[in-house]
Amino acid sequence: MAPLVLRLSQDLEVKVCVTGQHRQMLDQVLELFQITPNYDLSLMKPNQNLANLTGEILNGVTQILQDETFEWVLVQGDTTSTIAGAMASFYQKVPVGHVEAGLRTFNLNSPFPEELNRQVTSKMARLHFAPTVESKKNLLKEGFSEKTITITGNTVIDALNWVLKHSTPLDFALPFNLQGSKIILVTGHRRENFGEGFQQICEALRNIALQQPDAQIVFPVHLNPNVREPVNHILSSLPNLHLLEPLEYPRFVHLMNLSTLILTDSGGVQEEAPSLGKPVLVMRDTTERPEAVEAGTVKLVGTNRQTIVDETIHLLNDSKAYEKMAFAQNPYGDGTACEKILETLLSFEKDNR
Repeated sequence: MAPLVLRLSQDLEVKVCVTGQHRQMLDQVLELFQITPNYDLSLMKPNQNLANLTGEILNGVTQILQDETFEWVLVQGDTTSTIAGAMASFYQKVPVGHVEAGLRTFNLNSPFPEELNRQVTSKMARLHFAPTVESKKNLLKEGFSEKTITITGNTVIDALNWVLKHSTPLDFALPFNLQGSKIILVTGHRRENFGEGFQQICEALRNIALQQPDAQIVFPVHLNPNVREPVNHILSSLPNLHLLEPLEYPRFVHLMNLSTLILTDSGGVQEEAPSLGKPVLVMRDTTERPEAVEAGTVKLVGTNRQTIVDETIHLLNDSKAYEKMAFAQNPYGDGTACEKILETLLSFEKDNR
């Protein structure tokens, strides 16, 4: 959302509300893009559950909307903040624009609760900013008017391009020679993988490190204890497996750019990495981004230990298979999503005066 805030602010009066979750990571992004929130709900609490979080966001955003007048509220993606912010706006009869609309797995348990969040948010949105043709088709099948849907590409590509242009290359040392190393970048944080799924993922990474001593595995470990506990238990003390604290966004982008291959259960990485020519193995059983799978930039490998190991080693050692994924066309746009969203908002206002 950050590049969209910057672009809209050039032509419109924009106010930013943050929930204050993941405070450290949030503040880093705000500082990077030089965005000062107008409202900070400061909702970060230990062991917070989804019900409490949803209620607090709903109440917090409702209060803001009752205190001030807004022509639009824009929400992005599929988080708890997205659905609660959209619901508060819907209740206050403020039009909602949904950025990154129309993504679907049609399985409410995968990803959980994100699939429910985005489906319900669509029901409350006046305008749908769909990143791809496939996401537009999903919305049309669900009965939304074509007049309300704009294919924009994804703002994550705008953010990626902005970071590469405005930040310095990797500015911290890794404990190996970057030149000539095969670097496997790993991220993991999905709720549906907690427990047995993360156990399998960690065992797979351990096997890969042992079988491919020439490969360097870099894993910035999410702060959630459900991630940290199995990671620290299974993956410590391997010389070519490097556990890092979570990285600031620009550092992560530059590390992606240096990587050979990426293993992830993230959504955004499935869009960012192909823009950099990096193959992605997705450690999930489903994806709401089938375009990347169809284009050949992404492959679903689930959380089965042996499947992850086999697919990773195959890409590391088969140059033809690697190049087929690395040079496939990225289906998520050309980095002009923010401009398209602005044009749609302005034309909608003009047509509905």
